[in-house]
Amino acid sequence: MKKQQPSYLNFDKSRYAWKPDIDYRAEPERYFVGKGEQGVLICEPYKSEIGQYWRFKTEAIAVESSNAIFALFAAYLKADDFVGADMARKYLQMGYTRARRYANYKGGKKYDEQNDYALLQRGTGDMEKAAAANVFYTRWKEAEANEKYASMKKQWKHERG
Repeated sequence: MKKQQPSYLNFDKSRYAWKPDIDYRAEPERYFVGKGEQGVLICEPYKSEIGQYWRFKTEAIAVESSNAIFALFAAYLKADDFVGADMARKYLQMGYTRARRYANYKGGKKYDEQNDYALLQRGTGDMEKAAAANVFYTRWKEAEANEKYASMKKQWKHERG
């Protein structure tokens, strides 16, 4: 097995741009887009608003979940709330990546903690999660392709990072 340590082992909270004690709706200027799903499990009140719908156990649950999250994405866009829309997009992306992890690795475990974090064998996961991942992937890409969102994101990154 290939040896590769997970990035969370050397995580430095003090250098992380997103903080759990900030209300990002009240202080949106403190929000950074970042890479991928960064900040998704920290930024309130969006974490609580969106996270309650985030599920991917089966394809049917993923359809219901991704529809609810996409509806929030659309509502945030309608309200010109870029931070909310970006957080909803991140939850859609995370639905895809986490479901894929469970599809690829039994129990969603990628590393063997008991064996110096050796990479576990791929292809041992749950195929139902692969179908759930496809559902989230479609919605995630639909969100990213939204013209208003893309324009807001480009402007936000230009102005704030």
